[in-house]
Amino acid sequence: MNTTAGSDGRSAGGGAGAESLASQLKAKAYGVGFDLAGIATLGPADTASHFDEWLGHGYAGTMEYMERHTELRRDSRLPQPGMRSALVVGLNYGGTQPTGPIARYARGDDYHRLMWDRLESLGTWLTTQAGGSSRAFVDTGPVLERDLARQAGLGWFGKNTLLINPGLGSFFFIGALFTDLELQPDAPFEEDRCGTCRKCLDACPTNALVAPRALDSTQCVSYLTIELRDAIPETLRPKIGDLLYGCDICQDVCPWNISFARELAEPAFAPRAALDTKDARSLARELLAMDEETYRATFRNSAMKRAKLGGLKRNAAVVLGNVGDARDTALLSEALTDAAPLVPEHAAWAIAQIAARTPNR
Repeated sequence: MNTTAGSDGRSAGGGAGAESLASQLKAKAYGVGFDLAGIATLGPADTASHFDEWLGHGYAGTMEYMERHTELRRDSRLPQPGMRSALVVGLNYGGTQPTGPIARYARGDDYHRLMWDRLESLGTWLTTQAGGSSRAFVDTGPVLERDLARQAGLGWFGKNTLLINPGLGSFFFIGALFTDLELQPDAPFEEDRCGTCRKCLDACPTNALVAPRALDSTQCVSYLTIELRDAIPETLRPKIGDLLYGCDICQDVCPWNISFARELAEPAFAPRAALDTKDARSLARELLAMDEETYRATFRNSAMKRAKLGGLKRNAAVVLGNVGDARDTALLSEALTDAAPLVPEHAAWAIAQIAARTPNR
């Protein structure tokens, strides 16, 4: 946190001064590489009741961290007492890259540290200019970031539950810099520009979008291949297809992404060599045969480490069960004795799937 002794959280000059500082801060945000920037006043979250309903339906699945500190998520003033305003930013991660077995956001370096460092630098600048204190959030606290982003004018909630910006689409990360200064807020994004379109709902392979803007995470491929630490339900394994880590399908079909998604501009998010240009079967074979040392070296500073090696091997076995052939049976058989508890079960399932579609000789 950036601080200045004696700060009392008063407005940054008030009136025109607050508006000028907000404009300067947004300009600085663009200057350090962010693609979107807006200001929101902190307070009760517009989507608090929807979040509570989402939890009540059990849609968070095993993501117990979503159920902790729910009272803090309902009001953005609470995670860091004394804060009044937030700079909310978006950072493009390349929606025009070819689709593939790894979701686009996870192909390069982990975005958390990169965005946090840039937000911290903006906090330092803000402290120098106007005093006060600040704190950066990038999926690192009990904050409903999409709610704040809409309040800051960055976009609307799409029917796939993601924030959509009319000039960028939805392939961007969201972060926020909280400050105890009172900055001039931007107008919230009030429109719903999805209209009657339901392409995202119809394209979801597991029907995880149970209604417009309602996601049952327990059915979502991203949840199943990233957040879930248990066995993937057998009924859902065939629907995962060749997706090894995450899923972009509901974004790929969105007309706003088809028209406005941008090329990747941040070098840190460029696909690392271990993932670039490899088809799902080849990558699944490499993951299933990977040892711990190779895993650590290959995925250093990668978002894919969230699933851990056992989770990636589990996913790889499922993908081979869906797209592999008899040539993969030997590798899967070796995985039957893998030390990671989840891997043998999924490898056995994959062997059975391959056998079922292999013609008798």
